[in-house]
Amino acid sequence: MRLLRFVLVLAAGLVLSGCSVLDQMTSVFRPSPFTVAPVVQVSRNYALADAIVRIPADLTVSEANRYYPLADIVWRGDPPGDRHAQVANLFINAVELAKPGLAGAVPVIAEITLVRFHGVTEKTRATVGGVYNIVFTLAVRDAGTGAVLEPAREIEADLAAPGGTAALLLEREGQTEVVRVTDFLSYVLVKELGGLAR
Repeated sequence: MRLLRFVLVLAAGLVLSGCSVLDQMTSVFRPSPFTVAPVVQVSRNYALADAIVRIPADLTVSEANRYYPLADIVWRGDPPGDRHAQVANLFINAVELAKPGLAGAVPVIAEITLVRFHGVTEKTRATVGGVYNIVFTLAVRDAGTGAVLEPAREIEADLAAPGGTAALLLEREGQTEVVRVTDFLSYVLVKELGGLAR
């Protein structure tokens, strides 16, 4: 009887200590009102006058035909060549496409700096497909004064990359990788600069 009572008391103690640990764990993962970063409200009424596109030279490039090469830049939408320049060109063309969607009262210059551009390899595109994972920072300057209107913030944009037959059908319809990624980047820029309702 004493043994049974001892086991019950021990079990109750373990349950109560478990609750305490659970509360502590929950509080670690639950954001505290004192640690949440303040939300910065930005009133955007921009006209995109121009952009500065930076593709840092130290970003690594992979031409390996694997499902997931480890590199900062993976791009196969253009023939083999200078991948840094090709990705820069995608952004430059996307800026031109975005301009009509950003015709507000304040002319601005967007400063874009690439962090990561991970497209899909030939092997991935021919089989399972994947995701174009594009990460860049975006800062906004007044086109007239050069004053910083918005400091650089990181943007991560993902676009589905169909594989197999779906990829071939897109190509036949003129939706090449260059076309799809350029259109997508222009949409992201318009959205991030306030030209679309969020």
